[in-house]
Amino acid sequence: MQFYYDEKMPLRILDEGEFWKQQEAEHTDVIRALVPNLEPQFVEALAAWEQAFARTQAVFVRYIEAVVRSGHIASEQFKQQIVELVRFALEQSQQFIQLLNQLGTESVPLKTNPTAVVVLNHIRRESEYFIGISEAFLMRGF
Repeated sequence: MQFYYDEKMPLRILDEGEFWKQQEAEHTDVIRALVPNLEPQFVEALAAWEQAFARTQAVFVRYIEAVVRSGHIASEQFKQQIVELVRFALEQSQQFIQLLNQLGTESVPLKTNPTAVVVLNHIRRESEYFIGISEAFLMRGF
């Protein structure tokens, strides 16, 4: 993510968060569809993550709407709320990667499905990309 958006930076990071949380939610479904014989505990975990990502995405959408309604002016208090949301979303992605790692090492149906292994690694890299964007934003700020 580039940092030349100036006054549009709140929208830029919120847009990134909304997009990546949607992607992560969809990724839970991709894994379940790709590995139909996935162990029940992983199916349940992925379903729970899908819901968690959807809730976080909804918060990003609400924040986007608030910034637009405010005329693209975010108060210092609202900027701090955005920072906290980004921090939460980053930690959420880190925890999701832990589940992906567990899937990759413990799920026999997944490990024996070469396509699923490739997809799992791709999904991990995408979540890592979002983490990188979030870390860069948190280091630089508005």
